[in-house]
Amino acid sequence: MGDALRDRLSDRGSIPLRSIYGTSRKDSIYAAFREFFLLSFLDIRNFFADTESDGDKMKKPLLNLKKQNTKSDYYDYNLVAVIVLLVCFGLVMLYSTSSYMAEVNYGNDMFYFKKQALISAACLIGALFISKILDYHILLPFTTALYVASLILMGLVRTPLGHSSHGATRWLYIGPINFQPAEIAKIAVIIMMAYMIGKMGRKVKTLKSCMILGLPGAGLALAAYILTDNLSTAMIILGITVGMVFVAHPDMRPFIAVAAAGVILIVIGVLFLVATTKNSDSFRVMRVLVWLQPEKYSDEGGYQTLQALYARLNPESDPMGNGFQVLQGLYAIGSGGLFGRGLGNSIQKLGSVPEAQNDMIFSIICEELGIFGGIFVLILFGYLLYRLFFIAQNAPDLFGSLIVTGIFIHIALQVILNIAVVLNLMPNTGVTLPFISYGGTSIVFLMSEMAIALSVARQIKFQE
Repeated sequence: MGDALRDRLSDRGSIPLRSIYGTSRKDSIYAAFREFFLLSFLDIRNFFADTESDGDKMKKPLLNLKKQNTKSDYYDYNLVAVIVLLVCFGLVMLYSTSSYMAEVNYGNDMFYFKKQALISAACLIGALFISKILDYHILLPFTTALYVASLILMGLVRTPLGHSSHGATRWLYIGPINFQPAEIAKIAVIIMMAYMIGKMGRKVKTLKSCMILGLPGAGLALAAYILTDNLSTAMIILGITVGMVFVAHPDMRPFIAVAAAGVILIVIGVLFLVATTKNSDSFRVMRVLVWLQPEKYSDEGGYQTLQALYARLNPESDPMGNGFQVLQGLYAIGSGGLFGRGLGNSIQKLGSVPEAQNDMIFSIICEELGIFGGIFVLILFGYLLYRLFFIAQNAPDLFGSLIVTGIFIHIALQVILNIAVVLNLMPNTGVTLPFISYGGTSIVFLMSEMAIALSVARQIKFQE
């Protein structure tokens, strides 16, 4: 994927950066972003009128939608099939995982299942419909608006519209609708990065351009962390940003050097933390300590009193008990063996693994279906990523290729982070398993990304 995109960037016509970033190298980053944010209020026709390049190819389908034949040569039914398989498998495992606690807490064993099934079905049908009728180039004039909207919505979390759950204020309630606005930021940064990289062309290889490209992603990541107190989403947004710059950049050596330096600093930081800290009021510091020694922290906080029981059912409010969740998740995986206890026969889901239907659902999959069940899930995700890779390689233009690349990076990051947490390979982050973990907001925006990917795939044309 990286080589193909780099070839596109190196072969395409150069679009003068002065049209966005000024006429000299001394122009400030402030001036660059002033022009950038004013773009959403300009006429797209006038903005691209001075040059025939990849930028024009990106906007032509948008400006001439009425003149084009809407028929296309290709539609990725393989991608649709793997999405349907993941959603159906996720619903089966969600019911198996959540039915007991749903009955205990709500008197309805299908409480979680019904909500997830309705949202998943509606979003899947909507994604297929949208991908059939809309051209993904329609996103171009809304690039800046979507970016700004995601910032505003995350800021509203700090107002009375914000809602707290499990010790964190990350939800926004607007009438009957509630969602996590940080999820919108993931799509916003993908579209923003695709547009900016495509506009820069060969200039992307310069240090100045890389820094400018990193600013929108870093800004959204910082906003997600400060405004919604969501470090995991901030990590994913930053990962998408770095990943897309890496794919577009012709030289990988600077990224390898930065990654190596980052790993060294993280190791030094963790060793220092272990040597100097035995306890902390920061739940993020405690998560690192729990990750290193889950047995030591598995009993802290107790589970004998009503207060401890509440902490058990709401682990975000009791970071001292995180070791219990991690350890019980590992017990679930270990007790499943190769072929598992059988569907519906998990013991750990009966309250031992708090909130098992969320980010720890992979441990219950392994307990009920065994290692082979876990491998089956990984194969499904692997095939999903392969289809996204195929679409990115064959996309009709650079903008579509970069968008699908960003979606690829997003899905891959969430799968890797979730499974790494369940296996205790990294501290708990709260990242859900795409299409499988419980969560309406996650499904809505994941299906939105799939709709965009299918829209790109619909315009692939093969030569005979």
